Amino acid sequence: MIEIHKRELEQRVREQIQRGQFHDVDELLERALDALQEKQNAAVPARRLAARKSLAQLFAESPFKGLDIDFERDPDYGRDVTL
Repeated sequence: MIEIHKRELEQRVREQIQRGQFHDVDELLERALDALQEKQNAAVPARRLAARKSLAQLFAESPFKGLDIDFERDPDYGRDVTL
């Protein structure tokens, strides 16, 4: 059982049911929760897209920028292998 403790909220629920928007409280809650889930699902890809950066942006914003770090490797001459 769920209880509504705020009178204003209870009044809003009653008004929606009286207007015929919903048949009962169960339907109202179900549709509200479905809408919330859809909103959350839609927000996830938007955040991922906003967080994406180009490779140029990644290097431009690197904390190592300007530190004169040498990333060159020593040449690998291989090793002797006995067959």
